[in-house]
Order: sequence, then C-alpha cells, then structure tokens
Amino acid sequence: MDSFLDIYSASLNKTGEELCGDKVKVIKTPHKIIAVLSDGLGSGVKANILATLTTEIIVTMLRADVPLDEVMRTVIGTLPICKVRKVAYATFTAIEVNQHTNAFKVVNFDNPPPIYLKSGRRVSLESAETRVMDRLIRISEGQLTHGDFLGIISDGVLHAGLGTVWNFGWGWENVAKHLEGAFRRCGHGAKPLVQEVIHKTRALYADAIGDDATLIGLYARRSQRLMILTGPPLDSADDMIQVKRLFDFEGRRVVCGGTTGNIVAEYLGERIDTDLVTLRPDVPPIGKLKGIDLLTEGIITLSKTLDHLRGCRGEDQLLPSDRNGATLLARELLRADSIFFLVGQKINEFYQSPLLPGNLSLRKKLIEEIAQVLIEYHKDIQIEYC
Repeated sequence: MDSFLDIYSASLNKTGEELCGDKVKVIKTPHKIIAVLSDGLGSGVKANILATLTTEIIVTMLRADVPLDEVMRTVIGTLPICKVRKVAYATFTAIEVNQHTNAFKVVNFDNPPPIYLKSGRRVSLESAETRVMDRLIRISEGQLTHGDFLGIISDGVLHAGLGTVWNFGWGWENVAKHLEGAFRRCGHGAKPLVQEVIHKTRALYADAIGDDATLIGLYARRSQRLMILTGPPLDSADDMIQVKRLFDFEGRRVVCGGTTGNIVAEYLGERIDTDLVTLRPDVPPIGKLKGIDLLTEGIITLSKTLDHLRGCRGEDQLLPSDRNGATLLARELLRADSIFFLVGQKINEFYQSPLLPGNLSLRKKLIEEIAQVLIEYHKDIQIEYC
C-alpha cells in the first residue's frame, strides 16, 4: 500500500539527571515496524539501564518473530520486583505494525494507555487483558489508515502540573484533548504533534521536570517518494533505459553527478543551466533541467551531504541555512519517506582510489553510508545498481 508510518519521539529528562530513565527503540524490518517505550523505575543511570535492557529484550525477540507470550514471559521474568514499592523495575509499551496492511498490536505493561486519534478525533481502543506470570498485560489491536495517529506515553507526561490547578497532574484525558487541539493547529505529522505535547509538559513542570517524560507518535500518511539517479550504468547502452525509469517515477526526482546530468540532458534534448549562485569553495554548483527537482555534482556533493545528515540528527531545521548543492540534497533526503537510489557502477577514475578494489567505487560506498544514516532516521530505503 502507498502508505508511510511517520514516527517521532521526544523525551524530557528529570531535572538534575544526565540520562533519561525512559528508553525508546524503533526498528523496521521488511514486514513490520516495532516501537518500544520502557520506563525504568526511578530516574538517572539505574532507570536508564533497566529501561534499555527491557527495550533491547523486547525488540530483539519481536524481530525474531518469537511468540508474544514468550516475549512477555522473558521480560517479566527478567525484571525483578521492587521490595519497597511492590512494582516492577521497568514498565513498557510495545507496538507492532504490519508493513503491508498497517494492522497494529499494542502490548502494555503498567504504562498509561495508548492515545488513538482518527482524523484528529480521539477514538477508544478496546483492550483485552491477560496475565503473564501473574502480571496484568493489556493488548489492543486495530488498523492505521491515512490521517491516524497512535501515541504511547510514559507516566512522567501525566504527572506534569502536579500540585497546581491540575491537582494530581495533567492526566491522560487532558493529554488526549491537547493532542486533538494540536492536530487542528499544527497540521499533520508525528513530529509537530509530539512536540506540542512535550512543550506543554515542560511548561506544566515550569522547567523543573519532576519525572522523565516521553511520547512516541506514529502517524499514517501517504508516502513522500524520492528517486535519486547517480552515476552512469556499467553498459552505456542502458543509459537511456535508466533515465526513462527516472522520468516514469511518481515522486520527486534528483540527479547526482556531472556525467549523469549530461546523460539526462541528452535524453531531454536540452542543455544544463548552471546556477553559479550556489557555487561554494567546497561544493560545486547545482544545475537545472526540466522535470528534475534537483541536479547536483556527484562525489564531492554526496560526501558533504553525508556530513550534513550525520550532523543534523534527522532534523532538517538543523541543516545549515546556506543554499548549496549539499544542503539542498540533504533537505530532499530528510523530507522524503521512501527513497530509491538507482546507482550506476561505471567508475570515474578521477575519483577512484587505487587502494580500493575495482568493484568498490567511492560512489557506491557513499550511497551505502548515506542509506544507513537514513535508515536510522526511519526512512524506507531501496538501492539498485546498474
């Protein structure tokens, strides 16, 4: 299905603590998405270690398709009970989403219930209760369609405002209502919705955060697709075949490489118009061609783009504001959800290191490193070599 699950999380550390006692981990496999939030007992280093242990166990087992009951038994059996408070040393919520159908399952152990918005309006999720090793587990199921938001929170969010007009804290109902309002104010996407709640939580704590607070948001929407054609094919007879694939692609189109740009220009019967305003001492200028959203130089620009991607932590507003080929390319990559790299393998000897084997070009290495960073930012990545 032409759908993308936009995922974003944000946390507030308890004031005075360098480490957050909540831990979030998200992974994607070809068949499912797994998102886990664990809340370690207390705060600081000990809570962080307990929450990290919990998320790692759950993610590792769910990725290996271990039956849910066995996963729960392993986690609950691993976590001891606090003798003083009589509660587990870590609580957790785990979400599994089928990549093909967007059907989801939420498994909740002592965390606040999930918040589900359908087209901006809160919808109750029916939950079934079961006991694993005498501990109560709540399981909810459903299916995400475009415009749906699913949020899971730690109790530090609910406790914000404790002792003020909110009496016992902000509370689940008020968080859910705030999300409904945020949906109307901020437009659509996981990031603005999560940030709205976290900003409100911080304000209610008056910047003296009393408990680690975390929200993970999953927002279903139509995928924003991007194809990048870079490098000429091994066989020059395939040049026009690959360019046609680029123009048949439904989404944004980017070309990286001088030789590649000339091949595309030949296909169009046009000349590249160079934008000298974008020339920088360390980044070549971009070009312009009809039907191409961005045309850049190859190896140098890709290398600089990789640096930008690593430095911005997945936030496009943290990219340098300067308009050049590398920042423009990094922004295209961050704003896309699904990215298809079509990589020609003909080696440009000018850039090729004599220390590298012939089948390992600098271009290929750069693309694979860029792809790995983008996967860490929850992008859907495909690479095809030609």
